[in-house]
Amino acid sequence: MKKILLLAFMVMFIGIIAPCKVYAVDISVGATTWYTWWEIETHDGDKFNFDPGFMYGPTMSVEFNDDFNLTFLYLYGKFDLNYSPFPVTFKRRDLDIALNYRLNGFFKLFGGIKYMSYTYSIADWVDFDHSCIGPGLGLSASFPMSENLFILANISYMYLWGDQEDGTDKISFKGYGINSSVLIAYYIVPASTVISLGGRSQYYVTDYDNSDVIGKYKFYGITLTATYNFSI
Repeated sequence: MKKILLLAFMVMFIGIIAPCKVYAVDISVGATTWYTWWEIETHDGDKFNFDPGFMYGPTMSVEFNDDFNLTFLYLYGKFDLNYSPFPVTFKRRDLDIALNYRLNGFFKLFGGIKYMSYTYSIADWVDFDHSCIGPGLGLSASFPMSENLFILANISYMYLWGDQEDGTDKISFKGYGINSSVLIAYYIVPASTVISLGGRSQYYVTDYDNSDVIGKYKFYGITLTATYNFSI
């Protein structure tokens, strides 16, 4: 089900872009990184802290007109959990696709799809896969500080469905949480490039089916992005 929803949204992404080839559209493509701290709290109060690490990946924005633009962000990283006696390395994936609508000169409303996945393997003994997907809705803002300097901020709510596989055990869950970020962005005019730096956080709670077990996930850190802007 998760793969079907993700595929459907990506088809929609391509379907929206393709007809716009006959018109001039503004496109931004680039790369982003997020130096992240990751904390987990279980239902019984146990806490696990991962070693901080980098997530990185591509980002893209397609602006069709003054009111609508479509954004894409994918991040991937590895995180070490030194939990005795079996320290493991988690592979984490984070995907956001959103359609944005300009409310006025400062604010945009956006909605889209969120996908997250955390996996690890220990030889042939155990495989762990925690994956989920669902809709998100949020508000973003851009405040000019000078001609080429801006403050960017956004906050969004997500509601997700997923499955967690731990060895031969599998359980479904629902998840919900908040994403937020505050950035300072500078537009380098001769290079048609925007550099942004700031903080990003994500808080996410899982509620497992037919169980009183919950999990609380906190991600926070420093993010840096560079995008190149052009028109076609």
